[in-house]
Amino acid sequence: MAAIPMAPSAAERSRPMTREEKKVILASSAGTIFEWYDFYLYGSLAAIIGAQFFSHYPEATRNVFALLAFAAGFLVRPFGALVFGRLGDLIGRKHTFLITIVIMGASTFLVGVLPSYETIGWIAPVALILLRMAQGLALGGEYGGAAIYVAEHAPQNRRGFYTSFIQTTATLGLLLSLVVILFTQIYVNANYPEVVTAAGTKITAFAAWGWRIPFIASIVLLGISLYIRLQMKESPAFQKMKQEGSLSKAPLSEAFGQWKNAKIALLALLGLVAGQAVVWYTGQFYALFYLQSILRVDQFTANVLIAWSLTIATGGFLFFGWLSDKIGRKPIILGGCIIAAVTFFPLFELMTKTANPALYAAQQNTKIVVTADPAQCSFQFNPTGTSKFTSSCDVAKAALARSSAKYSTVAGAPGSDAVVKIGDTEITSFDVTKLSGDDAKAVPAKFSKSVSEALAKAGYPTAADKSIVKIPIEPKEGLWNFVKMLDIFTEQKLVIIGILTILVLYVTAVYGPIAAALVEFFPTRIRYSGLSLPYHIGNGWFGGLLPATAFAIVAATGDSYAGLWYPVIIALMTAVIGFFFVPETYKRDIFAKGG
Repeated sequence: MAAIPMAPSAAERSRPMTREEKKVILASSAGTIFEWYDFYLYGSLAAIIGAQFFSHYPEATRNVFALLAFAAGFLVRPFGALVFGRLGDLIGRKHTFLITIVIMGASTFLVGVLPSYETIGWIAPVALILLRMAQGLALGGEYGGAAIYVAEHAPQNRRGFYTSFIQTTATLGLLLSLVVILFTQIYVNANYPEVVTAAGTKITAFAAWGWRIPFIASIVLLGISLYIRLQMKESPAFQKMKQEGSLSKAPLSEAFGQWKNAKIALLALLGLVAGQAVVWYTGQFYALFYLQSILRVDQFTANVLIAWSLTIATGGFLFFGWLSDKIGRKPIILGGCIIAAVTFFPLFELMTKTANPALYAAQQNTKIVVTADPAQCSFQFNPTGTSKFTSSCDVAKAALARSSAKYSTVAGAPGSDAVVKIGDTEITSFDVTKLSGDDAKAVPAKFSKSVSEALAKAGYPTAADKSIVKIPIEPKEGLWNFVKMLDIFTEQKLVIIGILTILVLYVTAVYGPIAAALVEFFPTRIRYSGLSLPYHIGNGWFGGLLPATAFAIVAATGDSYAGLWYPVIIALMTAVIGFFFVPETYKRDIFAKGG
């Protein structure tokens, strides 16, 4: 039987990394890019997928189920962390994230070939949600395995730099998914005719079947990733434990059932990961949501602007990972949280003023007041899309929030219907539960039309307003439209790209060093379990719930910037807890006993 390689000495681990070791680390990062690509595809195409798999339901209900399926992927991530974290500490790092990539890739491919509701009925939506849960479970085990594998191979004095390659993967995966979707959408719609659905409506070829192509194509990425990972060897730290017979027999109990270890996980969550998560989701996902849903920027333009900012700023992951090897993890992560918290409001205000100047002017100059019974006004937090907000106050606020209107609320008489006053125009809202028959369609439609007309009269722009930033494309030109991605050299577009790049640089500061910090935080024998759970609670729940929380705050306050209070407060909380209670770990020897 061949001898198991001993873990190298501290001096040996401080040498420059060999060409073969670099190849292994970079290959691990490449495989993780593909996993994030798989995961983001659904988020980008959720509305189209909802129409395919929940077509039996009314549009509103269909969108609810589509959001629920998307949320499922985030909500189950901590459970994946527990399952695969335990496996990683029991059977090894390499074999565990071989399993995760197979589950992730297979689930994504199967979404692409899954028959629609019209073909197999209720089995389609059930199978879709199960596949989404499988994706979330796999992703819950993927990150910990990749980060630990890289860290346990890296030279001790360059651990931050080498693990920062893993940190680029989420951004690069998002970028890859955006490019593939744009490429496929432009090509399919330019070369194939519209399709008539069973309901008699016309939809684009991409919405009918072209959306499946990016999912099906992921099987190629799975094959490449699997080949790469099969070439890898087990990490030296795990081999050392196995040789010494010191593997944990019950890693979950040891990691979370003993206060000395559970305390580490709690501090990692609140003092590092929670703040990192909200800064990350604000800088990449909420910024994209804000451009499209609040500022009315079309999908192509918003994706191009985000893609440019990601391209420019991605090197920041490597820079801040490298810097954390010099000055420590804490100053960079906590400093990034503080700077982001202080500047989020002015940056998003500048983005509004630049991307949609007419909207910014209307928000400043138009007085809108909602008079409502306070008892009817809910905090519209709806992370899974399953809650219903039916009172007249909730209906009025939701309509205004979706229109990006700025408004205030005053108390009305108990039991009275909410009244919206836009300039000199007053519009009475309605309670959904009091409607039936023809009124169930006529009253909401009339209310929506009245609000839209009053907002337009007050100066609120429509999506077609020419002052809104736009990169125009011509569908008939097909893939030649990709040349339009270079149409960014105007003051308006460059300023927006600059703002988005700053936001992504914040992401790189808090996220670049986080893998090394978390690996150093936990002992080797429980590292996979201990690291994975706080990371995925922080990013899956604190970060993943950011859009739903932000919308609820916006609806409650009538201020489109108010949703930023959520990431600001969480980031500052992390900065305080991290400063006082989280130890600096960048010089810690993770191969030492107990390390």
